[in-house]
Amino acid sequence: MKLSQVVVGLMAGAALMTVSIAQVHADQAAQVKESMAMLKTKLNALGAPKLVDGVISFGTTEINGNYDVVDEVADAHDCTATVFMKKDDGFQRIATNVIKEGKRAIGTMLDPNGPAIPMIRKGEAYYGEADILGSKYETGYEPIKNAAGETIGVYYVGYKK
Repeated sequence: MKLSQVVVGLMAGAALMTVSIAQVHADQAAQVKESMAMLKTKLNALGAPKLVDGVISFGTTEINGNYDVVDEVADAHDCTATVFMKKDDGFQRIATNVIKEGKRAIGTMLDPNGPAIPMIRKGEAYYGEADILGSKYETGYEPIKNAAGETIGVYYVGYKK
């Protein structure tokens, strides 16, 4: 086999690998959007979101410490799911299946330096890569808004990379 044939073969393999990586990324991005749609649909079916005295409710269902919906989304889509509540100038996990030190990461804050925060603060969604407690994930974050249009929390779904 000539060196030129080897080089051509390696280049073709590298091109296929690049296409494969791009396809995996596109597939994960589609999964994130599908999982986010389920999370939002399930929660909003309970009623309008509101934040009163440090508790987010959808309709009459309190979400703080209520794992039913995030676990249902995780079971259906093999992902992580979280509801964050606005607390001071940040967002705190109040319902999650993200695990930290063997327990649900309840009470931990959305990374104030992460890529989602600037978008959420503008009232917009963020979709892309993010670090979740030390691991890389393909993620989606969308603001939870009350009837007045104020951001009171954040919906999150993610897939470990």
